[in-house]
Amino acid sequence: MKMTREVDANDNATADATVDELSPLLERVRSPHAVHTSSILVGTLLGISQDGGPLVSYPGQPSAAAVRGRTVVDLHAGHIDSHVLLAFEDLDRKSPIVIGVLRPEGWPLERRPDQVQVDADGERLIITARQQLVLRCGQASITLSADGQVTIKGTNLSSHSSGVNRIKGGSVELN
Repeated sequence: MKMTREVDANDNATADATVDELSPLLERVRSPHAVHTSSILVGTLLGISQDGGPLVSYPGQPSAAAVRGRTVVDLHAGHIDSHVLLAFEDLDRKSPIVIGVLRPEGWPLERRPDQVQVDADGERLIITARQQLVLRCGQASITLSADGQVTIKGTNLSSHSSGVNRIKGGSVELN
């Protein structure tokens, strides 16, 4: 389609009419690298998948479940429940990309929040915390403290072994 129209440079009304006619056409032509402000939202980081991908929620998301996205920033457990800045690949609301984590008021903190480190290599799983690690399910829990104390709590405790079942300690108290 070829449009030709002669415009007198001194005739502002004619120039404005030409721009008005071309505006809808120009809006359809977008650079693939252009950033459109309508494609940026504030959402919430709900979790991080095993492979490090963010799980987010945001206004107008396609379902009630967390949406799996991608990220351009390093995310860790301390960011969960934080507000994140989201862009969308090709303006597709099903393809969020975390482009930043919004800082809470009063940031930076005096010291960075402690983090839990998880290392899984397929052979074993190592979870590290600086002060205390608690594994909890219902009324049962195992607590590991930095000072070496291990506390196991539950409504019933069972110990089963097909081999020797040893109890060792500086002293052992029963009842």
